[in-house]
Amino acid sequence: MFPLEELMKRRRRLVVVAGLCLSFFLATWMSLLPAPPGLEPRAAGGGTARFYREKHARPAGDMGDSRLHVGETADPAGEPGTPVEPAGSLRELELQIRERYDEVLRYRRQLQARRPGHADPGRPLERRRLMDSEPGDGGDPARAQERPTGGPNGTSGSPGLSSGGNALGCGSLAAVTDVRYLGSGYTKAVHRAALNHSLSVALKSVDLAGHDMETCARRYGDTGACYRLSSFKIIKEMVLMETLQHPNVLKLYGYCYQDNGGIQETVTAITELGSPLEMISLLQTPWEQRLRICLSLVRLLSFLSRSPLGSLALLDFRPRQFVLVGGQLKVTDLDDASPLEAACSPRSAPQACTLQFPARNFTLPCSGGRCEDINEKRNLYNAYRFFFTYLLPHSAPSALRPLLDNIVNATGDLRWGVEKTLSKMEEVLHLYRTGSYLHSLNHSTTGYKEVLDSSIPGQEVRCWPSYQQDACLLAVFDLGEALSLCEDHAHCHALVFTNQTTWTGHQLVYLKSGWSGLRRAIGQLTFIRLAS
Repeated sequence: MFPLEELMKRRRRLVVVAGLCLSFFLATWMSLLPAPPGLEPRAAGGGTARFYREKHARPAGDMGDSRLHVGETADPAGEPGTPVEPAGSLRELELQIRERYDEVLRYRRQLQARRPGHADPGRPLERRRLMDSEPGDGGDPARAQERPTGGPNGTSGSPGLSSGGNALGCGSLAAVTDVRYLGSGYTKAVHRAALNHSLSVALKSVDLAGHDMETCARRYGDTGACYRLSSFKIIKEMVLMETLQHPNVLKLYGYCYQDNGGIQETVTAITELGSPLEMISLLQTPWEQRLRICLSLVRLLSFLSRSPLGSLALLDFRPRQFVLVGGQLKVTDLDDASPLEAACSPRSAPQACTLQFPARNFTLPCSGGRCEDINEKRNLYNAYRFFFTYLLPHSAPSALRPLLDNIVNATGDLRWGVEKTLSKMEEVLHLYRTGSYLHSLNHSTTGYKEVLDSSIPGQEVRCWPSYQQDACLLAVFDLGEALSLCEDHAHCHALVFTNQTTWTGHQLVYLKSGWSGLRRAIGQLTFIRLAS
């Protein structure tokens, strides 16, 4: 009996295992079959559209391996293989392209009016690209972009009217090294690259997997037209960089049009490279550096309020739209800049001239058919809420804090315009640069031993904020301020004056906890605090 029972148990186990295997096989096989009629999944438009990046080689003239494509399932309501109708009409997309084209052309004509006689005779009109399109294009934005490249390297130069002998272009891109992805937004992707292993630049191009491209392709189903629409943002930005030449606007080094991955006429802007703003890091930097950032911003806003294109508003005003270059703030994202100001009339409702922000709203007067200084006020309040309120007052010299508080409060209430704000900021700079904020300090070197051409390695003191993370390195106007800082610090027993200065002319000095290991250092000066 025992062997028979064991045999029956084994058979039952085999039947269970076989049943499980058969179930798994049937489920897999049925999942590969087409769904029965009437049970297909439906999208809002009667079909399902999927967007993907093509990974395989494609025929010449197709979009290539770096362009978005639309794969479509059959519409159950129609014939098999019927493509899904896009949600928007191509006519609507063409109108958007036309609007952006006209905007770029308008800015370019204003640049041409400012720089008569600067056209480059070495660049035939038939070789010009969308960036440089002439009225002779018949006002057709598509024709302006679809001209022959004139060679395998594409067309390049500096936008606007003058390419200049030093402009970077497609030939420069062929020699770049150390290319690294930095980030992307709704429209653009930004890479860092080195030219000739020396000059670091930023490369801006349309992000084919970005929000704007995917949204447009999903709505209209024409990735070629969607690319043209997105590329106009880069082209607009290039024209504005060329038009708005200012120390606080990122420099444009050149551009390149070339076929890339099957896409004709891809555009790449070559610009100055900056460091992105990290607000948490900025809060930990010395006050003098934060003053420079805020002053750079106000100088920029003053320029934008009276730019060659009129008063410009930065509609997408956020810290990520700015970078630091050599300690100075520069605007890098100009594709959402606009000179348009809200129209109004004496009989308009108050809402016609209302500036709306998350925390509060402002109603501006109507003057000359326009809301008075609305672009300037928009920029200034954004500067207050993103920069001034965080960066200006904290750890500032005590004598300057009342003036800084006044600046923050006045801009937060929009009681001042940008010119008065700039005047007050320049006053703060003058008081700081001349040492006027130290009028009450009077310290003697009695009790200190002076040692010329010397330094102290190690013996670091911790302080915040500091110019050096692992040491206490501060900016001082003179010896009196340095002695005051040392005497206020419980662990400071020596000072080392370096031979380095900041952008305001203040000298950098180390606070040290001792003087053991004193060594020779040409150009530096050490003060040792004697025991009292």
